[in-house]
Amino acid sequence: MQSRKIGVLLGGLSSERDVSLRTGEAVLAALRERGHHAVPIYVDRDVDVAVRQEQIEVAFIALHGRWGEDGCVQGLLEMLGVPYTGSDVMASALAMNKVKSKELFRLHNTPTPAYYTLTGAAVDGTPGTAAELAALHGDFGFPCVVKPTREGSSVGVTICRDLAAFGPAVERALRFDDEILVERFIPGKEVSVAILGDRALGAIEIAPRGGFYDYAHKYTQGATDYYVPPRVSPQRYRGILTQAVRAHMALGCRGATRVDMIVSEAGNEFVLEVNTLPGLTPTSLVPKIADAAGISFGELCEMMLAGASLATRRGRGERRVVQRAFVGDDRRSSAPHDGRSSSMR
Repeated sequence: MQSRKIGVLLGGLSSERDVSLRTGEAVLAALRERGHHAVPIYVDRDVDVAVRQEQIEVAFIALHGRWGEDGCVQGLLEMLGVPYTGSDVMASALAMNKVKSKELFRLHNTPTPAYYTLTGAAVDGTPGTAAELAALHGDFGFPCVVKPTREGSSVGVTICRDLAAFGPAVERALRFDDEILVERFIPGKEVSVAILGDRALGAIEIAPRGGFYDYAHKYTQGATDYYVPPRVSPQRYRGILTQAVRAHMALGCRGATRVDMIVSEAGNEFVLEVNTLPGLTPTSLVPKIADAAGISFGELCEMMLAGASLATRRGRGERRVVQRAFVGDDRRSSAPHDGRSSSMR
């Protein structure tokens, strides 16, 4: 890899641009320190031009949120033939969509909190009074968690304790997405598992000093206490790692991922979501887990880089796709029709 030109894709167009910049700068510094030829590629709507101009041989994706974590950039790199880190197009898209993820978790018998969805059209069709929102919510109950379907870093997430907080929470989430997820709140320990190469590196318990693990707690030094490993029994710890790997595999992920979970007070594990491009900032969880496993930040970046690949690469014995000219009845032709049926031609 040290002889190859590496493009670190950072920035992007999502609400997590600032986080991506911090991740990308940390990765860039780590790779350069270890002797790699790495260059930054600041992602905007002309990212295809930037990738072509830099003539990179491999891409380290340090993006977060939409148009970076959802398969869009991965699809572009597939078309350009540039190997990249992280999951492929389909797994990225599935993991970014919390509703589709939960459907697959349930299909693979992976526990996840009960939920339902609301769309902007459904909410806009009501004046927004408490009674109408109560009718939409039905007997789902409180507390519940309201979150945009396709956002990360807890952007737009609210924990609602009663109906009075439900309306503002729905309105807030709809600022970030036209579909929102309403999920049953599970009291317990919040735990994240780092996975690399389909193997769990370990887990970390997250204990915010106030409120819940929102955007501010994620990226503010000293706002949260962390425990590696989590404060659970060895048997429960093994169960946490097993469920995390199952969630990772259910979505078809590859490379490094972070699986966010809740371990309930009764001791049951519930998978919340899988992050296919986990943060690599100084306060991020995956580097903390890797460090506890004896893997330095630079080594972690190199291990992620070593897994860069293309999903559409042709394997040995695989037939090459060849474009063939169309032969037959082209009904778009402007030639006059001779009255014969197409079956007689």
